[in-house]
Amino acid sequence: MATINVTDEGFQKDVLDSEKPVLVDFWAEWCGPCKMIAPALEELSDELGDKVTIAKMDIMENTGVPGAMGVQSIPYLVLFKNGEPAAHMRGAAPKGQLKQWLEGEL
Repeated sequence: MATINVTDEGFQKDVLDSEKPVLVDFWAEWCGPCKMIAPALEELSDELGDKVTIAKMDIMENTGVPGAMGVQSIPYLVLFKNGEPAAHMRGAAPKGQLKQWLEGEL
């Protein structure tokens, strides 16, 4: 399962109302570290797709949700469970570290 793109308009339906946990990657096109972790997130989406949805939100195109959540640095990963933020991680990390963190939070 590939990552999904989420927007301010679709955030409620795609993230908060989701039956399964959703990891949201707040990112921007100009962000080098964001581009570094993107392939790892795609792979994790394939590997863990039955347990978690991995979504990407471009903070330049969608300012409402990131602003309301106080996103100040990217990449910023937030795991939502039952419509609530359950865990977060700031900055880039290797795939193995991302997977270990995510599996520990699920």
